[in-house]
Amino acid sequence: MLDLLAPGLPDELGERLTREDYKRDFRERRAAIRDGESWKLERLQHFEETNDDSREALRQGDWPGVLRLFEAERDALVRRARDEVSRGAVFHRIRVVEEPLTPYVQWELHWLRLSAECGHSVRVLPASAVAAAEGDALLPELNLLDSRVLFRVLYTAAGQPDGAIRFTDPSTVRNWVEYLQELYAAAEDVQAYFGRAVADLPPPPAA
Repeated sequence: MLDLLAPGLPDELGERLTREDYKRDFRERRAAIRDGESWKLERLQHFEETNDDSREALRQGDWPGVLRLFEAERDALVRRARDEVSRGAVFHRIRVVEEPLTPYVQWELHWLRLSAECGHSVRVLPASAVAAAEGDALLPELNLLDSRVLFRVLYTAAGQPDGAIRFTDPSTVRNWVEYLQELYAAAEDVQAYFGRAVADLPPPPAA
């Protein structure tokens, strides 16, 4: 267990964004990064992705279809990774996992393993490692861009996207940069985790 308490993140320090405003702001800021590091923290174990054919295939129980759709994205993932390298815009992803894996997380780990194969930076952290930081509430879902802007990504109780809260206060952002760096350093490469804990699992049930 990591003996790390998560920094505070009071909603009143941020600005509430609709889903569309968040998506637009996130895309624009990420595309503009040059020589900067970014971080993504995923903690929830189930999301309802929208407009995603592979997610729909999982809902329908079509696991071979999921894998075909993932593989079809390989070239695009390689191009995106090369673009990030050329801009010096490294995007580190930390996926917290609970075991046994939910169908959603098992699905996502196949995608994250492929992403890592294509040059993206992805690590996995067991939920037990962050237990000391959580107490009565799970860690938030976060995107932190260029060590400058922090988005707390919001979801409904059913796991559907619901916009975000944007934080730009330098002290708040700096504290979370340091915390996420610590989590990432303690996490395991997704390919190693996948080979040990995911590769031999049967296809997940429809979900």
